This record gives sequence, C-alpha cells and structure tokens, in this order.
Amino acid sequence: MEFYHFTEFPWPHLPPDDTFTSMRVNLPSKVYDPVVGADLYNSYIDQYVLADELGINCMINEHHQTATCLSPSGPLQMAILARETKNARLCILGNPIANIADPIRCAEEMAMIDNISHGRLECGFVRGVPYELFSSNRNPTETAERLWESIDLIRKAWTSHDGPFNYEGKWIHKRQVNLWPRPYQQPHPPIWTTGGSSHAHACRTIENGFTFAMFLTPADRLAEMFNGVRDHCKTKGLPAPADDQFAYMPLVAVGETEEEARKMIEGVFWYVTHNKAELQFRAPPGYVETSLYAKVVTGQFTGGRTDAIRTQGIDFFKKNHVAIYGTPDSVVKQIKSLYRKVGGFGHLIAMLHAGDMSYELTAKSMTLFAKEVVPKIKHLGSISTGFGPLAERPKVKPKKKVKKKAKARA
Repeated sequence: MEFYHFTEFPWPHLPPDDTFTSMRVNLPSKVYDPVVGADLYNSYIDQYVLADELGINCMINEHHQTATCLSPSGPLQMAILARETKNARLCILGNPIANIADPIRCAEEMAMIDNISHGRLECGFVRGVPYELFSSNRNPTETAERLWESIDLIRKAWTSHDGPFNYEGKWIHKRQVNLWPRPYQQPHPPIWTTGGSSHAHACRTIENGFTFAMFLTPADRLAEMFNGVRDHCKTKGLPAPADDQFAYMPLVAVGETEEEARKMIEGVFWYVTHNKAELQFRAPPGYVETSLYAKVVTGQFTGGRTDAIRTQGIDFFKKNHVAIYGTPDSVVKQIKSLYRKVGGFGHLIAMLHAGDMSYELTAKSMTLFAKEVVPKIKHLGSISTGFGPLAERPKVKPKKKVKKKAKARA
C-alpha cells in the first residue's frame, strides 16, 4: 500500500457562522489577510517537505474562489514540490481539465513536472466540483464528456513523438500538437481520476488502467463502488483490477493517547463542519443524473461532505471509517478493518491537516503515522500487472546536489 499526506491549504480565519452563508463562490476576499496567508502557504509547503522526509508521498489538489483551499493552481504547487522533495511520489488530484480552455497546456505542465521530479508524478484528472462551474462558466451537462476527451488528447500528446498531429474532437479542436517536453516516465505518468459517486465513471477509469479515488465516503458506500467496479470487470470478462487501482481519502489523526488523537481529529474535522456552500451551488442541474440530483437537493445523498452525514458528528465518521484516529495500534486496526470491508485498495490518502491546526501538532500526527502505522500495513494491497500506478514506474534517481550561488554583496 502507498500512503500520501494531504492538506487542502485552508484559510481558517473565518467570520462568525451567522455572517456568511458559504465558503465557496461568494465569500468576499476581504476576509483574506495576505500577511497571514503568506505564512500559511509556506507552512503548508513545509508539511509536504516533512512528508517526504518521513517517507510518505504527497497529494495536492486545487480549487477556486473558496476559503477551503488557498491553492488555485495545482501545477504550481507540484512544481515547487518537484524541486523541494527528493523521493515522494507527487500526486495531483487533480487537474480540472473539463473546465480549462487548453488541455495541451496542462499536458505540457505535467510533463515538465515529471522531468523536474525525475519521474515521480502521479497525474490525476478531475471533472471539477460543481461549485466551480459558476466561475469557469462551463455547461454542467458537458463536463463529463469534456473530461474524457481531454484525457484522450493528453495521452495522445504525451505518447506522440514523431512531430505534429491535428486533433478534431467533439469539444476540442487542435492543430499542430507537438508536445515539448515529453514526460520522463514512459509511455506516460500514471493517471488517476475521481468521480464522486458515478459508477460509470469509475468503471471507465479502471478499464483504462487508471487509479480511481474516492474521498470521505462511508465504508458501505465505498465497498459498493469498489466492488461494483470489480463485478463490472468480471461481467465483461476483463482482468480483476488490482488493489492499486483503488484509492481512498479519510480524515486521519494519530496521537500518543486516544485523548490526544481525539483533539487532533477535531482540528481536521474543521474541513467538514466549516465547508459550507449554498444549495444552488452544490448541484447545478445537469451536473449529475436526475435520480442522484433529487437525493442531493433533498439531503438524502450520503456522500462524505453532504449535510446528511455532517450532522451525525465525529463518532459517526469514525464508525464508518470516514475519520480514522487514535493511537498507532488503534489506527492500524481501523485501516485493516476498512481494507477488509471494501475488498482492498492500494492507496491511502491521509488528510492529516485542516483548519487552524499548528504545524507542530500536524507534524506530530504525521510522524506517528509514518513511523508507527505505515510499517505495519504497507504490505497490504496487490499490484497491477499492466500499466497501472505502481507498475513500470522508473526508479527515482538521486538528485544531484546543486551548489547555490552566493548572493552578490553590495
């Protein structure tokens, strides 16, 4: 099993709950203080550098017009980490290519990052959350098709090495595509997607040999999705997907005592309790199929971040493995239990930080996780035999030491 550290670069200094209705789309930027924010950015990057030193991989994302995530550019974060880290796999989950104007620009950026990191990129592509359709001005009914067309174009650009080609798709029309540089990993970096609760999207991801990830999902729903994909492959006569084609992200906290871990997870739980969004922004008509849309707007859908699950609190989250916390031994048992319940998975993305948790507290939880938990469960998970996330990865070459030039004296 592979392990990743994750923080969403939150802005924790919010006005009182009764003075704002949403953290997304319409929260005025006057709430943000650039002086404080500059220190937060550097503190969050320090977390990832520590993860690398502890032997944990790094997962980053991007969001737009929201205080939940101060990272509007995943590629920019990845470029920093490609240079600042040495050994960690760098997973971006992901590039919202259904909402951006030029997928080839994304292909170029990812290829550059793959080179700077000597082949440590795990490249995720996402449809984008519904809140961001307003700022991108995309039609909700088109984004699923745009996502897959963009992935097809990017893969073709990464693997075409004999000069320019033209591309004529339903949504994308390109002339003289000739990608420079090409990726370090050949034929291309491992690809991930996340598709919320779409069974069809999950099956398409696995059929392509990619990794499918789910976030903050109760264990029964997670098992339904993962096993549904396995049943789909069996019905179609396809090879059974390996564990490393499935990834899951829970909230995680590890303390020396249960009491300490409980305090830590309450800090991470900030992400759930404060991630408010007005109803009209959560599910634009056409973004999901009609039956699921009806459940979303009536509060019946039990995804990880809906009102229906938020109101049940941290104990419900722990019972359903959406939050995993406790002493190292307790956390090991919880992850093993989750692994059995869902039929296996190969990547655990641990959201170990949120809200106003200090660097010191986060570092303690990360260190206990890396040193006391990971060694006891890293044997879990099977590895795919095809071109999957763990197959055919080149060994990372040690970075050459670059002498920094002395600053010129006045």
